[in-house]
Amino acid sequence: MRLSRALKEGLADQHFRSYEEVKNWIDSWIASKDDQFFRRGIRTLPVFNAKHVTEIASHQIDIEQINPQEGCVEQDPKEILFAIKACIKNVIHKLDMLGIKIDEIVTVGITNQRETTIVWNAITGDPLYNAIVWSDIRTDAIVDQIIAKFPDQSKNHLKSLCGLPVSPYFSALKIRWLKDNVPAIKKAIRERRCKVGTMDTWVVWNLTGGKDGGLYITDVTNASRTMLMNIETLSWDPTLCRYFDIPMQMLPEIKSSSEIYGKILIGPLSGIPISGVRNQQSALVGQNCLKKGQAKNTYRSGCFLLCNTGHTRVYSSHGLVTTVAYQLGPKSPPVYALEGSIAVAGAAIKWLRDNMKLIKDVHESEHLAQSVFSTGDVYFVPAFTGLYAPYWRKDARGIICGLTAFTTKQHIIRASLEAVCFQTRDILEAMYKDCGFPLTKLNTDGKMSTNNLLMQLQADLCGTPVFRSTVPDITALGVAMVAGHAEGIDVWDLEGEEVETVPTDTFLPTTTPEERDARYKKWKMAVERSLGWVTGKMSDQMTGKCKTIKQSKFEVSDVIQIASLNTLYCLFDTEIILYVTSF
Repeated sequence: MRLSRALKEGLADQHFRSYEEVKNWIDSWIASKDDQFFRRGIRTLPVFNAKHVTEIASHQIDIEQINPQEGCVEQDPKEILFAIKACIKNVIHKLDMLGIKIDEIVTVGITNQRETTIVWNAITGDPLYNAIVWSDIRTDAIVDQIIAKFPDQSKNHLKSLCGLPVSPYFSALKIRWLKDNVPAIKKAIRERRCKVGTMDTWVVWNLTGGKDGGLYITDVTNASRTMLMNIETLSWDPTLCRYFDIPMQMLPEIKSSSEIYGKILIGPLSGIPISGVRNQQSALVGQNCLKKGQAKNTYRSGCFLLCNTGHTRVYSSHGLVTTVAYQLGPKSPPVYALEGSIAVAGAAIKWLRDNMKLIKDVHESEHLAQSVFSTGDVYFVPAFTGLYAPYWRKDARGIICGLTAFTTKQHIIRASLEAVCFQTRDILEAMYKDCGFPLTKLNTDGKMSTNNLLMQLQADLCGTPVFRSTVPDITALGVAMVAGHAEGIDVWDLEGEEVETVPTDTFLPTTTPEERDARYKKWKMAVERSLGWVTGKMSDQMTGKCKTIKQSKFEVSDVIQIASLNTLYCLFDTEIILYVTSF
């Protein structure tokens, strides 16, 4: 790695004992420079040991969230593209200051929000509606209509084909809503000028030419979250498309996760290939969970626990979904995973801050929760938009129970952290029942995992050792590894005997089985009380129509990632972030 002379000389005079000291010193160094570029939206600019495959620099831009009404969550597709281009421009400026040239970049990888859906005009390139975000639940009524048509009237009727239950979470329901409710989309479909995809499809299409011949593709991991891809053949399934009344010919081509798709044709990265597209499953690779039985949990606004099941598709009988973990090339067999998704994790802490005003900053939550010995028997089920795995109950709503006259905000904050851990245990219990063996350890990452108390509570309430990555946002690292692995790029070997891993922090259980089982029993009682709050009529009223547009801040995960022989550049979840890694 080559650094600017001033930064090099400053580092030479220092004696560091840990990565945190390096990071803090460089942050201070940047802050001391009267440079508006560094003071606008910078995330971090740390220096790492090259062997540990970790971050050097980054850039972030916030995206607006659009909430037309309760239950509706949207984003502006054009704003996302603008932010991506701005991130690329700014980070290249930073690279130049570090002495790193564009011609050292060998490939680009993209990681994105899953299930978030965009429809656009193939002729003009303009979006025909805002992106509907994964957590949006406006399709609630459509879910009921589709399930009612099944012979068994079960939400799991299609799991043998796509691995997923019918839920507002997945893209097919969002496409169906757009098709039924947006006249411009109906017309574009009739005239065969309609394109639709998850966020990766929108980004790749625009970067590779857009209306002038842009690549119209998605990868198997994103396609596996639409409810339209056959989980066995890895192709669009006519039966599934018929169920959701979606024309199969308007869907993008499905590719593997790791291959050279084409080259970027716009901006300063023009001529550089894109060779990796992934979604949340990227963290499974970044965590080196490449063997059957290995699992990771990513803690962000939601929580996503995946267990590698190898080349075997394990169909859950206990509320989990079967998904594609990755496919390392068009000729390689897919690797599958069992997954449990939690709708609300870090979002509960933001709710305590923004709605309840119990804290001023999310970082206060650890200190305040640690100031009390327990929750005082308070339980918080944050089912703001229903419950995902393993319950799949869209009629659930949030509940706080066990309150007494002695309950304080500290107890409620601690209960919100424990809620994340209990929901994770729900999924671990389901995985044990489906796989037949308990996990001996849990690999963790994500922005929320930096909360030490949360990680210790996770170990204590599950009875499982927790190994936290020292790279909290490892999703981007995973997709960069996949991009670098692609044939023709070959800067990373993910199928060799050894894959370089990042260091971890370890949290061991300190509770007895009796203690944690007693707590878990009460959690299950609280969950039971959260069910059945939404009637069909209320659900239709809340999620049926979205007209008025009102904007508020949102942190988004649709990003560009760039891998090179000596450097690695990534954009990842919770905010648009472009970061550089040395390996």
